Amino acid sequence: MKTTTCAQLKEQLTSGALVIDVMTPEDYAVCHLAGAHNACIYEMVFLDRVAELAPDRSTELILYDATGNTLSAEVARDRLVQAGYQNVSVLEGGLAALKAAGLPIDTGTQARPDATTADGSYAIDTERSSLQWMGRNLNNRHHGTVAVQGGELVMRDGRLTAGSIVLDMTSIENHDLQDPYWRDLLLRHLKSEDFFAVDRFPTATFRLIRWEPESAEFSEAPEGTAIGELTIRGITRPVAFPAIVAPQEDGSVKAHAHFDIDRTLWDAGYGSAKLFERLGMHLVHDLVTLELFVLAVRK
Repeated sequence: MKTTTCAQLKEQLTSGALVIDVMTPEDYAVCHLAGAHNACIYEMVFLDRVAELAPDRSTELILYDATGNTLSAEVARDRLVQAGYQNVSVLEGGLAALKAAGLPIDTGTQARPDATTADGSYAIDTERSSLQWMGRNLNNRHHGTVAVQGGELVMRDGRLTAGSIVLDMTSIENHDLQDPYWRDLLLRHLKSEDFFAVDRFPTATFRLIRWEPESAEFSEAPEGTAIGELTIRGITRPVAFPAIVAPQEDGSVKAHAHFDIDRTLWDAGYGSAKLFERLGMHLVHDLVTLELFVLAVRK
């Protein structure tokens, strides 16, 4: 990868090089090299924006990101080279190096807040949190949602340490069947003793026992493994699944998880080839895919 240093940058600027800050417009507004332009690599219009700034593919381009420690500027350079730009380099050390070298910096009137969380409990926002499900058979698949009834996340030192979530199983919805008759038939099926027996077990719960981060290094959206207990139909079993927990700039916390469970472990055995024979068209896959989106705010 072609790179340049802060010392070389001073000479390149006098020869007409174009400097591009590849970070978000919000970060650019807070702080950027004086005279630099912004084209965010995270946006789909990145190449269009650079084409507006430098329609001539022979223009010398110098890219920088926040610190030079991630792939942001490097990926931006690869995209531009693939698009036909002939002279593109990445500034070593990014904006942090520019500041350290004493180059002129333009700053905004208001700093962008850091995404940090205070220690304590965060109540799950039931209106802006959801569980999405998908089930499959040999011929089709169905998907829908289950409403979040309540719960909390507990944060300490910027990391998730405990938590719980309660699901309203009576709220199961289907989003793929357009015919009201077949949709209602499926929902009655799912809510019956065949699957989740919601009359007897109106809620399902997950209790987080511990969180194992993927890395000891703190990141903007830490990935890790949530380890806990899932209770469905009154049966509690241990589960572990990958998840992301990300502090937000407004002080809230967002979490996301995507994983499969074997429904038969919770006595939702309808159509399982492990439990029944000669099912024919009634065979239903044992695995159910769950995708959880959580927003939690400080209590």
